[in-house]
Amino acid sequence: MPGLLSFRVGCGRFSLMVDASSQSEHVSEVDTALLDAELFLKYQAPDRAIKRLREALEGNPRSIPLRERMREVCIVQKLPEEAARQCLALARLYVEREDFDEAYDRLLEAKQLDSRINIAGGLEAIRRARRPDLRPEATAAARSGRPLVTLAGDLATVSVFDAIQVLENARLNGILLLGNDNQSGSIYFNDGKIVDAESGGATGEAGFRRVCEITNGSFEFQKSGAEFPARIAALSNTNLILDTLRQLDEAKH
Repeated sequence: MPGLLSFRVGCGRFSLMVDASSQSEHVSEVDTALLDAELFLKYQAPDRAIKRLREALEGNPRSIPLRERMREVCIVQKLPEEAARQCLALARLYVEREDFDEAYDRLLEAKQLDSRINIAGGLEAIRRARRPDLRPEATAAARSGRPLVTLAGDLATVSVFDAIQVLENARLNGILLLGNDNQSGSIYFNDGKIVDAESGGATGEAGFRRVCEITNGSFEFQKSGAEFPARIAALSNTNLILDTLRQLDEAKH
């Protein structure tokens, strides 16, 4: 039978006519939480919406729709840290589903929301989990707007410095991923200029020094449509490389 669902927002009370039998049969706990959140948002109660979604996530931590909605609401409400946490959780869920493009997008978004987050481990997990037979064809990826592997190779043949030179000349935005069985790292580019790096838990110039110590393994560059926060403020890539090589040489002696 139809019934009244009442809830309070601020000083007012609102009612919604629902069919209880239909709701129990067709609306899951996740769907109910999403509906409740939309009602709270409609009546200008975003805090209640976030609380409702958080409660639902406690019982359904692997629900992608719940986490995606929480991410969206937190972005609109200018809660970047919580939004970034949801992005990281979503990335893990997407990797488990072998939806690597979505995982990659969420990792990049987490980094853009909170520059303190180290996503090198997540990017390396995607690189290891991704198999050639799972990658979409380049033309399909281009049509869907997914990130493409623009440059890839073997560090025994092409050094990281050679790869940097190519990316600088092409003035690309994106991430250069490097790794082997024991080491991994990433370098972030805005318009071909190095603005950040991560390796072994270190970021910025310290992270770049660690990346420069990776001399074997493979690398690949993935383009990005957005720019990254700058934690390296070198005058040029050449200056950064020369200073880094000097520091590494001094450390050996």
